[in-house]
Amino acid sequence: MAASIPPFSLLRNYAATTARAFVTVKVKPSYTISSTTLHHLPSRSRRLQFYASATNNEEAAARAAAANADSGAPTIFDRIIAKEIPSSIVYEDEKVLAFRDIDPQAPVHVLVIPKFRDGLTQLGKAEARHGEILGQLLYAAKIVAEKEGILDGFRVVINNGSDACQSVYHLHLHVLGGRQMKWPPG
Repeated sequence: MAASIPPFSLLRNYAATTARAFVTVKVKPSYTISSTTLHHLPSRSRRLQFYASATNNEEAAARAAAANADSGAPTIFDRIIAKEIPSSIVYEDEKVLAFRDIDPQAPVHVLVIPKFRDGLTQLGKAEARHGEILGQLLYAAKIVAEKEGILDGFRVVINNGSDACQSVYHLHLHVLGGRQMKWPPG
């Protein structure tokens, strides 16, 4: 059975499950605490250690996704649009699809995507001809906020490129709400 899994997947899975064991957290400039002593740390320090590990994983995923950004290959969002991958759809029209994020960062976390990429892999690649779909995406974000009962307080986030941790190169908006948002973000 293990022979059917490509070696890269085994390595990636191994790295994903062991990455936290190698992360250290600086609590004070002169002290470094390894994860082996993590059980003695207060819960805030444990959260910081987990955050450092998760951030490193997000950054690595973003760098890997950027390497294939302009390949034209179907993205996971293309497969969701084609209904090959199930999703919890919140809103849909002829040009836009909105569905719940599988790794929510807020009580309400919905992704809004154009159904046709048309070269719009990230906001930084937008051209004047994309003006209509960009407007429709923002309007759909408003409709999602209304449907989800967060119209009085929500955030729309667009990650652009690997430095912003964009991990899927199919333009998408994150609609976040249902809790107090902090400033500055990220």
